[in-house]
Amino acid sequence: MVPFPSPFGDDDGGLFDDYEQFVPENIPRPGPFLEGHRILRDDEHVDFHDRTREVFEERKVYDMTFNYNLARLNLDTRHSGAGYRYAEEAGDPSVLRAEFTPTTPFCPQAHTLTIGSFRAWNALSDRHEYSLVRVRTAPMHHQSEAINDQLEELEETFLETGSVTHEPEGTVGSNPMERAMREERPSRGGPDAPF
Repeated sequence: MVPFPSPFGDDDGGLFDDYEQFVPENIPRPGPFLEGHRILRDDEHVDFHDRTREVFEERKVYDMTFNYNLARLNLDTRHSGAGYRYAEEAGDPSVLRAEFTPTTPFCPQAHTLTIGSFRAWNALSDRHEYSLVRVRTAPMHHQSEAINDQLEELEETFLETGSVTHEPEGTVGSNPMERAMREERPSRGGPDAPF
C-alpha cells in the first residue's frame, strides 16, 4: 500500500515547494497594494521570505487551519494563489509592502494573521533591511477594507510610538472566539454551557 503523505510531517510528498525556490505560479499575483512599486522576484523574494520564516517562527505566526508557520503557505502547492507578495515602496526602498492573499474570501484568520505578521516584521526589524513593513490584505477577502483600516491604524501608532502592541479599534474578524473575547462574553451557550 502506498502511504499517504502528511502535509504536516517531514515527508510532504511533493506538496510544498522548497524555500529556496521562486515558483511564480504557486504564489499570489501582486495585487493593488503593490501596484506601482518594485515587486520582489526571484532571489530577492526568496531571501526576504526565508527571513520571514525565521521571524514568524520566533513570533509564532502560525496558520492554525494548516498547523504550520504562515510563511509555508507560499510554498503550499494546494493553495497556489495564497500567501504573501512583497514590493519595495516607490520613492522609499527602506519601506517594504507586503500583501497577504488568504486561501478563501472568507478566511476567518485573515485579520489575526496580518496583524501578527505586521507585529512580527516590525518588532524584529533588525532581522531584515527595512525600516517599516506595511501589511495589507488582498481585496478578494470579504473584510479586507475593515482589516486594512486596522492595519493602517496599527502602522500609524507604530510610527508614532515605536510599539507594535497597539490594539486597533473595531470588531473585525470572522472568528467567533475573537469577537467573543472583544465583547467579553462567551462565544456561545452562556455560562452554563457544558463546554
